[in-house]
Amino acid sequence: MSGRVPEWIPFAFLFAAALLTALAATPLARKIAIGLGAIDRPTGRRVNKVPVPRMGGIAIFAGIAAAFIVQYVGTMHFGWPVVLVPSPRMRVNYWMLVLAFCVIFLTGLLDDKFSLKPKQKLAGQLLAAVIAVAGGLVIGDISNPFGVGFISLGWLAYPVTVVYLVAYVNIINLIDGLDGLAAGISAIASFTMFVLSVMAGRLDAAALSIAVTGSALGFLRFNFHPASIFMGDSGSLTLGFALGCASLLSVTRFAGLTTIIVPLVIAAVPILDTFSAIIRRTRAHVSIGQADRGHIHHRLMDEGFDQRQAVLVMYAWTLLLCMGSIVMTQVGTLPRVGIFVALAAVSFLFAHKLHLFEPVLLHHYNPRTGEDELITPADAAFETEAEKRSERHRWGRNK
Repeated sequence: MSGRVPEWIPFAFLFAAALLTALAATPLARKIAIGLGAIDRPTGRRVNKVPVPRMGGIAIFAGIAAAFIVQYVGTMHFGWPVVLVPSPRMRVNYWMLVLAFCVIFLTGLLDDKFSLKPKQKLAGQLLAAVIAVAGGLVIGDISNPFGVGFISLGWLAYPVTVVYLVAYVNIINLIDGLDGLAAGISAIASFTMFVLSVMAGRLDAAALSIAVTGSALGFLRFNFHPASIFMGDSGSLTLGFALGCASLLSVTRFAGLTTIIVPLVIAAVPILDTFSAIIRRTRAHVSIGQADRGHIHHRLMDEGFDQRQAVLVMYAWTLLLCMGSIVMTQVGTLPRVGIFVALAAVSFLFAHKLHLFEPVLLHHYNPRTGEDELITPADAAFETEAEKRSERHRWGRNK
């Protein structure tokens, strides 16, 4: 025991540093957002009834940065275990990761202020992901689930990792629709990744995960309904990128199929929300980038839940999936498959019950203006267009 620091102490300090920094920085972030005019005003699609400043990502980023500094000081001066050391099979340049985090945060910050075009925002996400991959954060070979040996991705590992990180960034961005929703789900997901990383002995992934947990919870103090500040894209992009990086850091160069699937199970609620949006908009023949009121939180509120209740339902759903993901790592192959199928079935049944795949936008020719318009269920013509659409589908099946 002589001089050896218990493993839990550094993680407790990282959590506290991120939590307290986010708590202290959020009021400052609010003042900065108001000063810069970065304010979300009520619209037909938004659920907030009063103007709310965004840019809460400043506090979230500050919390993660504070944890990084505390870890560095603890390692250099207090004999803490050296966390920022890559696994023998994954050589990661952590300063490249720091640069990638700065790029993704700056992209979100610029979007909060200037409302970047989708291509500009995507360019920033791709740049951050490419920097991380160039720094060695790459999905490695995957163990063959049907036999011995490994499935080598070769050079495809690089673009696959970039797509994976960009996807993780956007699923958190898209779920950010109610007070406290993205922050709470990120906190639950990151704490689950922390537990799994500690169990796997991946201290770098554990350190990042617990820092994200503390930072998200500190911000949640001001973001839960009624929110005094929104995280904005500076927050949602940073959280999504952090979760994606943590999930990859917890994977060694040779990964089991379960190791790849578990992060997807943990983030299944925002993934399902994104997937259903794509299906819903494709069925309505509108752009998949076209915003609508068909997300999970919109559907829950349509069912009569208020904001807090809808958020708590989604917390509970995420928690169930996270608990299932932990159990999946502790059992044999057949029970693991059974748990995965059960979680997927419950989630898709819930999605079906909420009509997540049903269009909430339809095209309508307006004879008065002579233009094609997008209409919602609130418009009188929506029911007529929905019936026409059903008739076309029935005719197509019987043809």
